[in-house]
Amino acid sequence: MAGYRVSIVGATGAVGRCIVAVLEERGFPVRSLNLFASSRTAGTTIPYRGDEVEVRDIALEQVRDCDICFFCATNQVSREMAPVVRKSGAVVIDKSSVFRLDPEVPLVVPEVNPGAVDGHKGIIASPNCSTIQLVVAVKPIYDLSRIRRIWAATYQSVSGTGHEAIDELREQTATVLSNGVPVPRVYPRRIAFNIIPHIDSFAPSGYTGEEMKLISETKKILNDEGIRITATAARVPVFYCHSEAVTVETEEKLSVSVVVEALRRMPGVVVSDEANGYHTPVECAGRDDIYVSRVREDIGVDNGISMWIVGDNLRKGAATNAVQIAELLMARGLI
Repeated sequence: MAGYRVSIVGATGAVGRCIVAVLEERGFPVRSLNLFASSRTAGTTIPYRGDEVEVRDIALEQVRDCDICFFCATNQVSREMAPVVRKSGAVVIDKSSVFRLDPEVPLVVPEVNPGAVDGHKGIIASPNCSTIQLVVAVKPIYDLSRIRRIWAATYQSVSGTGHEAIDELREQTATVLSNGVPVPRVYPRRIAFNIIPHIDSFAPSGYTGEEMKLISETKKILNDEGIRITATAARVPVFYCHSEAVTVETEEKLSVSVVVEALRRMPGVVVSDEANGYHTPVECAGRDDIYVSRVREDIGVDNGISMWIVGDNLRKGAATNAVQIAELLMARGLI
């Protein structure tokens, strides 16, 4: 049977389940599919191509018996197991943050920097969800004129934290509507009917880990350490899709019409140029495109363009980007 032997480590998490679905939806040539998770969820099944695939314990030796291995578990699991799987001859596509800034590891968004996979050494990193939708939207602008600065504020859904956070938002919402007092478990503050400007841990600089990921990863993907970037990342009471308010300052002045046309030509981007048109998480959830709207000349900075960006963090922000990396490797004869 033609195709690839595929393993997914962390298959029972939100991203892992989505990778299984995306592999099926996109018709990726899978000869065999092996799913792995911790002992807590091993033994459960996940539907794939009309069948139920059993999830096995992550400690099993069979993890390395594959051609492609998607890692979407914890940083610790990726750090310990990905190099072992790579040494077995498989290509690792990793969703953790462990390898993203490693100079030996490509950090890839296929629409933005496909050539980065050439000469890979067995591990390819997929960026943070907020980074992916940012670079897909700003790359067409960068190609028109080099970007000097980026200001980004992210409004990130709870699904970025996982199933427990989704449950927490649902439960807290019901509690508040019943005049109860919700008790936070997943987040440091109540998330229902609230906004938390705190994702990941705080550094001495006052920036959080999530903010620094967006800054550092964007520079690496665009291959431009000279871009000055600042970010504020907030968690919002939305189940799916991250949103971003972004302003870029370019070296040359660009008209809105030129920017919109460039965005329209970008694969994976849906742009609205209606006078009062915009996208929200509700209508973008479950889709693979990045939605850009409210494109306008920024009146607070010279050569500035501001826009609103929405993307499904589980789809293009995680699972779909990982599968697209595998498709890119296949198309370039690298697996």
